[in-house]
Amino acid sequence: MLVVGVTGGIGSGKTTVTDLFAAQGIEIVDADVIARSIFDSTSATGQQALAAVAAKFGPQALLADGELDRAWLRQHIFTHPEAKQWLNELTHPLIRQQILEQLAQASSPYVILSAPLLVENRLTQLCDRVLVVDVDEHHQRQRTLTRDQVNASQVDAIMAAQASRTERLAAADNVIDNNGEPAALTKQVERLHELYLRLALAKADNN
Repeated sequence: MLVVGVTGGIGSGKTTVTDLFAAQGIEIVDADVIARSIFDSTSATGQQALAAVAAKFGPQALLADGELDRAWLRQHIFTHPEAKQWLNELTHPLIRQQILEQLAQASSPYVILSAPLLVENRLTQLCDRVLVVDVDEHHQRQRTLTRDQVNASQVDAIMAAQASRTERLAAADNVIDNNGEPAALTKQVERLHELYLRLALAKADNN
């Protein structure tokens, strides 16, 4: 099956774009959703991951009910690079396995892998095409401040930790410009949907 990787920096509108593809009947494998599920205490994998985090960082990494304190952990890894590396080494193999399983189970004409760190984590290796949702840094910062109710320094730290706009665009086969109004996205998505349907059909014929 044709796999289209969709990525964009924080505040780029990536989720809005993937929702538009979903409205066309295309299945979305969302790396963010998978990453959050890694610490689901109702699963054996989640329990093991939570235990590893508590052993590494202490009880302050967990909430009173035993769930992950995501706000504490997010703040901690931004100020402790070695902690971020350790967490990545714990979670990335688990996330990748779940991604592969969900891609294999998809049944739409093509499937989208949505991942904010598609380029950084080399998930482009799993994709036939890479679609970047592009927005300039001013819009990116303002949209994130409004949406997430966080301070500017936190936004800057998140943006600095992600691939640069130039790096993302260098990896792109296709680009959606989201510097304008949301309504402008629909036509761009419809045009790309038709392209991906043709590419998916050609790939199926070659196989």
